[in-house]
Amino acid sequence: MRIEDALRLATESDLDLVEVAPQAKPPVCKLMDFGKYKYEAAVKARESRKNQSTTVLKEVRFRLKIDDHDYNTKVGHARRFLEAGDKVKAMIQFRGREQQRPEMGVRLLQRFSQDVADLGAVESSPRQDGRHMVMVVGPLKTKAEAKAAAKNQAKNQEPAEAEAEAEAPKVKNDRRARKNAERLPTEKKDATPLSNSMADYLPDELKNL
Repeated sequence: MRIEDALRLATESDLDLVEVAPQAKPPVCKLMDFGKYKYEAAVKARESRKNQSTTVLKEVRFRLKIDDHDYNTKVGHARRFLEAGDKVKAMIQFRGREQQRPEMGVRLLQRFSQDVADLGAVESSPRQDGRHMVMVVGPLKTKAEAKAAAKNQAKNQEPAEAEAEAEAPKVKNDRRARKNAERLPTEKKDATPLSNSMADYLPDELKNL
């Protein structure tokens, strides 16, 4: 089609003539609302940037003579980082003569890698750099997958919480009814009704006087 004819069609349709494939032979054009197209493209780009995730390198420091409680605490931090899709750099700081025992640092880092093996894999084996020994563990799930899993878990928890809130008044009412049923009666069936006359409470020998 000639350019003049295409421009006439665009004017009659109140649309824009946009060249979408300039390298083609002949070039390909399209009739469209170019302002609307630019707006939708900007929205898509903004959504893609929002969903884009950047992996962060988190650091966990150990001492060679760390006790079990501190070790478990740091492993818990590392597991949380890996579960969120971030990498973890495990670092051991040697002091004094500890630099002469690098094998102890390797054993500690190997223990650490085994404790987080279900969430991450070793990307960089233990290597010593002066007074420090470093190992990098990467997550098994990407950041986007971790976010999607957390979102699905939150969605699954919402119906359960709503159901629990709906059941709470019913449980409370059942508990109140059970308590009322178990309450002992305070009135005695065979009790003699009280009298307003003092004579009724006198002994028999005094009543005949």
